[in-house]
Formats: sequence, structure tokens, C-alpha cells
Amino acid sequence: MASEDRMILCLACNAVNRVPEGKVLTAAKCGRCSQMLATPHPVDITNDQMRALEQKDTGAFVVDLWAPWCGPCRSMAPHYAAAAESLQGDVRFYKINTDQHPDAAIRLNIRGVPTLIAWKAGRELAKQAGAPGGAALERWARGLFGLSPTVN
Repeated sequence: MASEDRMILCLACNAVNRVPEGKVLTAAKCGRCSQMLATPHPVDITNDQMRALEQKDTGAFVVDLWAPWCGPCRSMAPHYAAAAESLQGDVRFYKINTDQHPDAAIRLNIRGVPTLIAWKAGRELAKQAGAPGGAALERWARGLFGLSPTVN
């Protein structure tokens, strides 16, 4: 594997795909099932899928641990979706419902929701408790992953 390759896990079929670092994810498809590897919208995942991402995936992704009863979680959701759409070429966005998957929250040492966790190169980069609003969420992700700021 070249050092500039990312290993991207396809959650549709669990295949690990080699994607060159410079290739945008919107142009990458799974070699086994042909599913798009980018996440233009946040994707709901399970604790088992999160474990697989942690163990096999070296690309950039953010996970939102949330709960349906949480007001700040619901108010942050449109901003999280907007960041997923804006950054889909570089970063994938996932969501774990902690009411359905409390084991994930325990295993990831989450004390409250919402909590965002950023991963890259197979390791946790940062954990953000609370609900960043507006463009703050996208700025947070761009800064962590070394992406250029947006030009308005």
C-alpha cells in the first residue's frame, strides 16, 4: 500500500477499498458492490459498524453520537447535514443513536449528547461535546482534517 492511500470501509458490503489520498470520495466507488464511498448525507450506523470503521478504516470521518429526545441534537442536525454535503469529497459523516446503541456510547466514553468524534488514519483526532451551530461545525471539521476554508 502506498503511503498516500486511504483504506475506506464500505458499510454496504464491509469491503475495504484502497483510495488514493488525492482522489475525492465523490469519485470513489466500492470495488465489490459499486456503492459510493462518500456520504453526501449523514449515515446512521450501529456500534458494530463503528467498531469496523475504527479497526479497518484510515480515511477521515466524523461520528455524531445523539439521541432523539435531545433538543441540542435536533437543532444541530441540519448543520451536521450541511457539513456532510459540503465536505463529502474529503470527509464522511455518520450518526449513532445512543438510545438504540448505548453500548457505543459506553465504549467510546461519551458522557453526554451530542458528542462529535473525528477520526483519521485509524485514530481518534478529537472529541467535541455539545452542539456547534451554523458554520462552526464545518470550520471545526476543516481545521481538524487540514482542509482549506470555504470561499464565500
